[in-house]
Amino acid sequence: LPALWDSQLLIKDLHFDGVPVRIYLPREPSAGKRRGVIFFHGGCGIFGSIKCYERICRCITRKSDSVVVSVGYHLAPEHKYPAQTLECLTATVHFLQTADIYGVDPARIIICGDSAGGTYTASVCQELVHRTDIPKIRAQVLIYPFLQALSFNLPSHQKNASIALLSRDRTVHFILKYLNKDCSLKKPILAGSHVSESMNVKYRKWISPDLIPEVFKLGYKPPPPASFLPQVHEEVQELFQTRFSPLLAEDAVVCLLPDTCVVTCEHDVLRDDGLLYRKRLEDNNVRVTWHHVQKGFH
Repeated sequence: LPALWDSQLLIKDLHFDGVPVRIYLPREPSAGKRRGVIFFHGGCGIFGSIKCYERICRCITRKSDSVVVSVGYHLAPEHKYPAQTLECLTATVHFLQTADIYGVDPARIIICGDSAGGTYTASVCQELVHRTDIPKIRAQVLIYPFLQALSFNLPSHQKNASIALLSRDRTVHFILKYLNKDCSLKKPILAGSHVSESMNVKYRKWISPDLIPEVFKLGYKPPPPASFLPQVHEEVQELFQTRFSPLLAEDAVVCLLPDTCVVTCEHDVLRDDGLLYRKRLEDNNVRVTWHHVQKGFH
């Protein structure tokens, strides 16, 4: 659907190097260059659109007096992973290179996303840390992001296993749909059978209930160890890539990330992903602002 007319905003549908975007520009003249916001919508990579997030992007534009670029990456499974991440990366690089055209200060551009959009935000920021040919991202905003697929048995998974809209079961179901995998893999993945012992040992320092603050572990009961199934492990190799699970990035990358705002919700299976990433960032001396919505849902 085309962008609707707005008395306060100029809204345009464009393509950034082939990627559909909708750009929101305040009509009021500015004394200087504005901030820029690149927005990646949520929806597990298989739902959602620019149109679904129209009100949110208009609100961000008005409230922050910024130029907002909403990225309409193509959805899976018709467009196979990692097409979504790559299109978000392409649109981001294009905007960083052309910010002046839209009256934006290229040194004041942030990336923001919710849920899977938070995954793409984290991934794009990681992929850009070593780029010296374009301006640096000023900050990233991760709104209840999905950040790892090694463990679905953290305290938030257990506490919110049956919470709408995103239950623990649905989370893995949507992951398998996104990757175009057989949904019979859901049960062993939920149990943790897709992760080898060596991999568990390697990433325990970053993904473990022990790293979650005690206040978020009330009533938590560690599950019994799962038997490793090599055939499942081989079938879902994408889950162990940092593009899919940004929490697995090495410290050499994490320490170079921009200022970060993490938003978590209490009644959300993904709550602990945000808590773990916040800790990793702080451990690597990245400045983090954390907002926790006590009565919030995914």
